[in-house]
Amino acid sequence: MKTLTTTEELAQYCEMARNYPYVTIDTEFLRERTYYSKLCLIQLAVAGNDIEEDAVLVDPLVGDMSLEPLYDLFRDTNVVKVFHAARQDLEIFFIEAGVLPDPLFDTQVAAMVCGFGEQVGYETLVRKITKQGVDKTSRFTDWSRRPLTDAQKKYALADVTHLRNIYEFLAAKLEKSGRTRWVGEELQVLTSPTTYVVEPENAWKRVKTRTTTPKFLAIVRELARFRETHAQSRNVPRNRVFKDDALIELASTKPGSMADLGRSRLLLREARKGEIAEGILQAVKAGIACPADKMPRVTNPKDKQQVNPALADLLRVLLKSKTESSGVASKLIAPAADLDAMASGERDIAALSGWRLEVFGEDALRLCEGQIALTAKGSSIKIVQLP
Repeated sequence: MKTLTTTEELAQYCEMARNYPYVTIDTEFLRERTYYSKLCLIQLAVAGNDIEEDAVLVDPLVGDMSLEPLYDLFRDTNVVKVFHAARQDLEIFFIEAGVLPDPLFDTQVAAMVCGFGEQVGYETLVRKITKQGVDKTSRFTDWSRRPLTDAQKKYALADVTHLRNIYEFLAAKLEKSGRTRWVGEELQVLTSPTTYVVEPENAWKRVKTRTTTPKFLAIVRELARFRETHAQSRNVPRNRVFKDDALIELASTKPGSMADLGRSRLLLREARKGEIAEGILQAVKAGIACPADKMPRVTNPKDKQQVNPALADLLRVLLKSKTESSGVASKLIAPAADLDAMASGERDIAALSGWRLEVFGEDALRLCEGQIALTAKGSSIKIVQLP
C-alpha cells in the first residue's frame, strides 16, 4: 500500500495515469468542526488488479505537497475521472482550486439509471457487482490523525479498487442499453460551479419556516445572511453560530438588545455575547427596516395549482408502469410534486425534458391530453391508444 507524500511522487503517478482510460478517485475528510471540509486523504487507482502498483494513497497532511498534478489530471479530457457519490468530493476540489474533473463519471448516478434503486450505496454496489464485502471497521476513523494504520489504509484503498470493477460494469451496461447520454444529463448539476457556491444572500432559502409573510422573511433573510457570512469567514459550521430553530425564534421575537437575546430559549450561550450577538441584533434591525419592495416573497406552487386528482392518480399508475419497464427508480424519473404539477397543467418541469421525456414524459403528455388510456391486465399496465 503505497502512500504518496511529495509533489514529485504525485506528479509521477498522475503522469502514469494519463496512459489509462480512467482513474478512480475517493477522498477522506472531516467536516464536523469546520464550514469547509478538511481534506485528509485522497485515494487513486487506475485500471488493473495490482493494488501495489495501480492504487495509491495521497497524503496531503504530510509535508508541503501541491495537488496541482492531480488538478492537471482532472483537466485531461482523455481520462475519465470516476467517483461514487461525488458531490462532497468535488466540492473540496472546487473550493480549494476552482477545478472540476472533466470528463466525470459518478457510479451512484449511473447505478440509478441502471436499475439499482435511488441513491444506492457503495457497499451495496460492491456486494451486488463484485460479489465481495467491504470491511467497515475503519468507517468512523478520524482521518486527520497520523500515522494511519494498515487497516485504515486498506479500508481507504478499497474505496477505489472495487470502484474499478463497478465502473467497468456500469459503463458497459449503459453502452449496451443506450443510456450513457442519460448519465451525462444527470451529471450536469455536479459539473456546474454554481452547485458548490453558497451565496449568503440566498442562505435564507434553506431555512424551513411555516410563516411566509414578507416582513418575517425579511428578518429570516438577514439572520441567515449574517450566519452564513460569519460561518464562512471563521470556517465554522453554521449550526455552531446558531441553529435554524434559534433563527426562527429570533425572527419571531425580534430582539433589540443584549437583554432580549438573554431571554432566548434556543440561542447558544456563545451567541448571546460578542460579535455573534452584535451581528444578530444588526441583522434583526436590518430585516425590520427592509423596504416593502425589497422584502422576499415566497409563492407556493401548490397555491396556484388546480390539481386534477383523478389525472394525478393516473399519472402515478403510468409512472409505476414505466419504472417497472425501464428499471429506473420512480423518484429519479418524476417526484410526486412533478406529477401534481403536470396534473394541474404545468409543463415546465424536469419530467418533461431530456431522457425523462423519452422514458415517461411523452406518454404522460398523451395521457393528460386524452390521447391514451390505461388498462390493467393481471399485474401489468397497458397503454391503449384512443381514437
